[in-house]
Amino acid sequence: MATELEELVGFITNQNVQIRQLATEALVPYSLSEPSVFKADDMRPIKNLKVLLNDVPQVAEHALTSLINLSGDLDVLELLASDDKFLDLVLSFIVHPKEQNADLLAMVLANMTKSDSLKRIMSKKQEAPKELGSDESIINQLMDLFVKGQSGAYNKKATFDYLAYVFADLSKHDDIRAYFVAEQPYDKVIPITKLKVFTEHESDIRRKGVASTLKNVAFDLDSHPSFLSTDGIDILPYILLPITGSEEYDVDETMDMLPDLQLLPPDKKRDPDTAIIQTHLETLLLLTTTRPGREYLRQVNIYPVVRETHSRVNDDDVQEACDRLVQVLQRDEADEEPSTQQNRITEIEDDEEEITEV
Repeated sequence: MATELEELVGFITNQNVQIRQLATEALVPYSLSEPSVFKADDMRPIKNLKVLLNDVPQVAEHALTSLINLSGDLDVLELLASDDKFLDLVLSFIVHPKEQNADLLAMVLANMTKSDSLKRIMSKKQEAPKELGSDESIINQLMDLFVKGQSGAYNKKATFDYLAYVFADLSKHDDIRAYFVAEQPYDKVIPITKLKVFTEHESDIRRKGVASTLKNVAFDLDSHPSFLSTDGIDILPYILLPITGSEEYDVDETMDMLPDLQLLPPDKKRDPDTAIIQTHLETLLLLTTTRPGREYLRQVNIYPVVRETHSRVNDDDVQEACDRLVQVLQRDEADEEPSTQQNRITEIEDDEEEITEV
């Protein structure tokens, strides 16, 4: 069987495009079940699959699918992530409005950003298609693809949902978080404000990636005043609405809540993904790191929302996150220890999970 597979792998470089197509399609299942075959001969098959991105769309599709499956292996991941020409190829193809494999390119890029070396994407530039209306910065192009490309609006063959995972992984780096909270000269918009509107999107991939990005950016304590200001970044309604259901509150409780949380429709539903709810709760906990943050969250009375979330979501991690948040909100400020701030951040960092499994 191994010999037959090795022969099949050899056909992906055949000069006949039909043979290449058949071979790459047949190999896709083996990229999951027999990944070692692709690592033979100093990973020559992986290197050949990378080249096939330049092939006809059908061959490129199968090559990308195999690379996505294989990039769960750390050796393969580093081979892809360290190849600057391959990265440039992925980035140049993904922005084209008629690229048939754009979503697969977004998926392979999402897996590649698991490598810290992909931080270099922040300095990369290329000419943007006029249809995109972006500048030369790659990260701005990806942001605009994500916003303008949802549900096939930019490219009929793509949704670009997996770019949310790209942003989530990039935002784990301290030096990259600054990008998300800085107004961009070309459109005068702060990038994180482009993402916040997707916390209740129909795509669970978008919601999950955006929730993690918001949480990661919330580690930037200097930006908290803007996060909580209605004249600034204003992310609080976009964090609270996904964890809010159709439950009714007392009039006295409702009066102090944010306007967005008042008079919700009777069919309002809480996010069905408990991992996303937990992420939003941890973002709220990060926003309590400073005293002004805690005081503001008390002022807008988020406690009833957290209380109902704890009561109605049957998940241990969600309930634990609710408990931690309530303890902070109900604690007397005089009891706050100087070390509590850093402990709170450390606890959330320790709970961090990878989300970029494609």
